[in-house]
Parts: sequence; structure tokens; C-alpha cells
Amino acid sequence: MFKPTALFALSALLAGVSAQKVGTVTAETHPSITWYKCTTSGGCVAQAGKITLDANWRWLHSTSGTTNCYTGNTWDATLCPNNDACTSNCALDGADYSGTYGISTSGNALTLKFVTQNSNGKNVGSRVYLMKDDSTYENFKVLNQEFTFDVDVSKLPCGLNGAVYFSEMKPDGGVSSTNPAGAKYGTGYCDSQCPRDLKFIDGKANSEGWTGTSTNSGVGNNGSCCNEMDIWEANSISAAYTPHPCDPVGIYRCSGDECGQPSRYSGVCDPDGCDFNSYRQGDTGFYGPGKTVDTAKKITVVTQFITDNGTATGNLKEIRRLYVQNNVVIANSVNQIPGIPAVNSITDAYCDAQKSVFGDTTSFQNHGGLVAMGTSLKRSAVLVLSIWDDYAVNMHWLNSYYPPSCTGYGCERGTCSASSGVPSEIEVSAASASVTYSNIKIGDIGSTYSGTGGTTTTTSTRTSTTSTRTSTTSTRTSTTTTRTSTTTTAGPQQTHYGQCGGQGYS
Repeated sequence: MFKPTALFALSALLAGVSAQKVGTVTAETHPSITWYKCTTSGGCVAQAGKITLDANWRWLHSTSGTTNCYTGNTWDATLCPNNDACTSNCALDGADYSGTYGISTSGNALTLKFVTQNSNGKNVGSRVYLMKDDSTYENFKVLNQEFTFDVDVSKLPCGLNGAVYFSEMKPDGGVSSTNPAGAKYGTGYCDSQCPRDLKFIDGKANSEGWTGTSTNSGVGNNGSCCNEMDIWEANSISAAYTPHPCDPVGIYRCSGDECGQPSRYSGVCDPDGCDFNSYRQGDTGFYGPGKTVDTAKKITVVTQFITDNGTATGNLKEIRRLYVQNNVVIANSVNQIPGIPAVNSITDAYCDAQKSVFGDTTSFQNHGGLVAMGTSLKRSAVLVLSIWDDYAVNMHWLNSYYPPSCTGYGCERGTCSASSGVPSEIEVSAASASVTYSNIKIGDIGSTYSGTGGTTTTTSTRTSTTSTRTSTTSTRTSTTTTRTSTTTTAGPQQTHYGQCGGQGYS
């Protein structure tokens, strides 16, 4: 998944050597949100949570004033001649969640706007975390549990992604003598793409070797790697869920080949994952406007993590998906692609067959597959929620024909055209887009949702609504443009660059 660039601010309070500072220009007040813990015996109990904005979006400036440490795609040469100096000289500040970033909460709902105009220009996208308290991320352990939320993707067109996922981040955000900011200010991000566009990694600057990749982003010498479980990457056209195992335990600061650059598969993590996208698996009538899962309406998404011994200590053997709409439980679509088992969940057998039939690299298996993903989830993970557009391949890996040179099964991922998703275009045409997540729950299998019909077990005889495939395959070319949106002084902006789902990456 996904991810990348940002902003911060401060005043000259804290002192210390090689320590990322905390600013005081804007008070940090976390929006409140209600979520739920559920059991089959006791029902669901409300929890008082909070939301914090990822550090990479925040204003970053000098500890002695308001001079930007980072402007456009460039670090200030005086404040940041190297990582240690930059870590000492720069500070993160609080966020104006609604005014600058278009982030708001109401009861158990969180809304993320795609583009927000503000006094510094505009903000594009955002990434936030669910907090236990003002200094700690909520810690989730999902084995032998189900995770459920409601989502409204009706305002997410081709090229956008409303993502919900777990990353093996530190619960305190890596707070330390070199990182007093911690989870309160959204630090410590990592994922399976080993993103190198993070300005700070585990409390230390990433300014050395920084090269601009667009007008507002760049990459440094280091990346931030960790296990990632993509619960939901979706818009109104397509959706996928995808586990991504990694070799290291927890956050890992990579460099060179171990970041998966320039060779995608040389890294310590699985960048592709093993995805289940109903359209890609041949059921073109299952998900979308007016389809079996109707994206014109709010959707309840249920993900179940099944172990081999039916307890939280077992090995992860299956990840199941089901939906609820209009009080009706909808079983996930069944794979329709020849050569892959006719199942509707992710198992090692499904992943082995899918990689073989689609001709994808076996990176998922090479990094331990479901057992490795489950081992990470036993240790716990942080919940990430975001909205983003894709400067790499215009989100075609999720909702279009990808890669353009692809032939055979697995190429078609949605109905979006080859010309769709160009960020410079959709940041104008879809500026009013947004996603709303609500009713977040975790609990015993079967305790977080209700409805009639459907089933949660996997079977090769399960039926689903499948329309006759009418899409045609032709040679298509995707267009990737240079980022043209601008951000002035304290105008944060971010993009998520993780692409899941296999083949054709460069």
C-alpha cells in the first residue's frame, strides 16, 4: 500500500542532541471517535477512541522559528545538511484537522476529504491512525477474531483509494529520547512497500540522498518496512483485500536493495501480496454501482481471521470476507478463473494457484505467506485509515486493466478506462471526493454484524451473482503525469504509492 510527503511546525522549546522536536504553534487536539469491542456473549461495548494525523503530512520547521525544514520537494540545506542535524533542528507541530486537512469525526464516523483548500494552498489526501489515548495507538490483535466497519465509497471515482489496513507499527509511535513526538503526532509509520518518501523514520530524519520525485515529494536513502494487512483498498468501482508479509519483526529501517529498489523483489517485504479482487477473480457483476454489493449505498465490510486451531494462538490459515447491506448478509464472490480453486477467501492454496495462473512473482510465498502474516498479527498492529491517489500507475492496479502489456487471466481489475486516474486531472475533477468510515468493531467471529441470509464459511459450491463478461481486452497505455499541484509554506500534501496485486511493476 500504501505512501508519502508532508509538513510540520514549532517553537524553540525542547532542547537535545539529535532529537526530533515537538512544536507549539498549533495545539494538537485529537478528534474523538467511538468504536466497539464485541463478544458473542456480551454484545458490543463502546470504546472512546481518538484520531491522529500521520507525521508526514504535518508542518516541519525549525526549532528556532517558523522557517520550513522542507519546502516543495527539497530540504533546507542549512537546517538539514544531514540526518542528525535535521533531526535536531526540525520539529513537528499540531494539526488543524478540518480546516487544513479535511478530516472530521462525528460519533462513530470518520470522514476524509480528498482535496481541501486552505490558507496555504491545498491538501491532497490524508492518513490517520486510531488511538487508545493521546499518546498511544490502539493495539489490535485480530487472530480468531473478525474486524468490521461501515464504509461509504459512493464518492470515490476511478483513480482514488479509500484504504483501511493494519501495519506492525510501535504502539507509542517509536517515542524515545530522539523522538519525543511519538504517536501523539503520528510518527512511526511503516508498511510492506518500504516507503522511502517518509521524512522521518523511527524518529530520525531521512534527508540524506533525498531526490525529488514530484513537485511536492521525494525519496531518501532509507525506507520504513513492516508487515501490512490490507483490509480494504477500494473505490466505487473495485475493491481488494491483501496480506503482505515481511521478514523483519516490527518496523525496520531499510537501505538499498532491502527496500525493494531498484529491483521490486529484492526487499525484505512482499510488495504484491496475495489479493482477492472480485473483478480480477472473474466475477464482474459482484461489486460496483447497482451490483450485488452496491457501492451507491453504505457497505458493512466483515473480515475474519481463521486459525488452524480455532484460537488466537494458532497459525493463520484463512482470511474470509463477507458484506452486509440492507440487513442482508452477502457472501464474498467465488473465484471464477480456471485453474484457481472455486473459493471466496484467501488461503495458501488459493494464493499458490493464483500466482501460478496469473504468472505473478511468488513474493508472498517467499516471505512466509499466511503463517508469516499471522505471526505478525499475533504481535499486534495499528489501524490505518486513508484516502489517496496514485502518481505511479494511476490506480490501474486496483480498478482498470493492468499492466497495459498484460495478457491472459488477472489483467482486468475493474471497469475504469486506460486514461483514468491521472492525479493532476482527478485532483480537479474529483476535488469534492471523500470517504466515510464508521461503526468500527472487533470481536469474536459472528459478534460484530447481523443480518439475514449468507454464510461465513468457505465452500467450492457457493454461488454468487456473476454477469457475462463483456469487457474487451485491447492494448492500453496508462498515463502517469508529473504532480502539478502546489503547496505553499505550510500546505501539507501526501500521496500513497503502494501498489498491491502483482505483475508489471517497474
